[in-house]
Amino acid sequence: MNVLIKLLALAAILVLGQTAADAGTLDQVKKRGYLMCGSSPGVAGFGLPDDKGNWTGFDVDFCRAVAAAIFNDATKVKFIPLSAKDRFTALQSGEVDVLARNTTWTISRETGQGFLFIGVTYYDGQGFLVRKKLNLSSALELSGASICVQQGTTTELNLADFFRGNNMKYEPVNFASADEAVKAYDGGRCDAYTTDASGLYVERQKLANPEDSIVLPEIISKEPLGPAVRQGDDQWFNLVKWVNFAMVNAEELGVASKNVDEKAKSDRPEIKRLLGFEGNFGEGLGLDVDWAYRIIKLVGNYGEVFDRNVGEGSNLKIKRGINALWTKGGLQYAPPIR
Repeated sequence: MNVLIKLLALAAILVLGQTAADAGTLDQVKKRGYLMCGSSPGVAGFGLPDDKGNWTGFDVDFCRAVAAAIFNDATKVKFIPLSAKDRFTALQSGEVDVLARNTTWTISRETGQGFLFIGVTYYDGQGFLVRKKLNLSSALELSGASICVQQGTTTELNLADFFRGNNMKYEPVNFASADEAVKAYDGGRCDAYTTDASGLYVERQKLANPEDSIVLPEIISKEPLGPAVRQGDDQWFNLVKWVNFAMVNAEELGVASKNVDEKAKSDRPEIKRLLGFEGNFGEGLGLDVDWAYRIIKLVGNYGEVFDRNVGEGSNLKIKRGINALWTKGGLQYAPPIR
């Protein structure tokens, strides 16, 4: 009898274990009670904890939007700081449910590492930071300059391509880390510092005299940044993807955190569908009918998130540029909710 009971208990454990392993990410998140978000260990404007552990940033707000859609509570997120080296392993292993950490969408990351990018939440590209006293207005005037750069990165390769492609000479000054490269620039060891343009605005804040340096207008590479999820869970992929689309659509329709309740009275079909008063577009995502209303009310639309973290409402003052809506000359475009 004892042997039979043990066998039945073992079978039950195996069945339960298999069920847990097979559970979709959304079910796991709901059961856990919070979202696990892979974050930067600290990039001002995108993901940065304060001395009390309160996270702020563009990527941070995206994860809060996902939590708002699921729980109607934007605080139900645990941020897992990940280095560039560890971020993909953490996503592959299930340590995080979504990776929202300044990650460039590339073919090798989708076809070779088993990820799916849910879209481009921030169009970035490599640029140059130079001192104003050099009186430069274009990166094409950098011929003969010394450039501080982090070695072993695509940034280093893009730099070489840019100068070779424009028949210009330069002196690379390589460093193992971005911090070392910025300190070297601040110390006068090179004429310019190069990395993603968003990073240039962040790093400029760390200089002894930030106002003495400017970001040149040229963008020399494509760096489409966006959150990523593991392949193999279509429901989760769709959910995270449509959180982004809902935020972009909300901005386009003029629906924001401060006016969403007033907009809820609108007769516009697009707004009624977005806010859940017409149709039930949350059902296919495994969410309640008011999923998008929750996002907008608790976190805001795309423009609000951009402005307060990296735009004119922040210390970084980054222009919308190609991150403007398609209706305003930018690239941000979302499929309709219908």
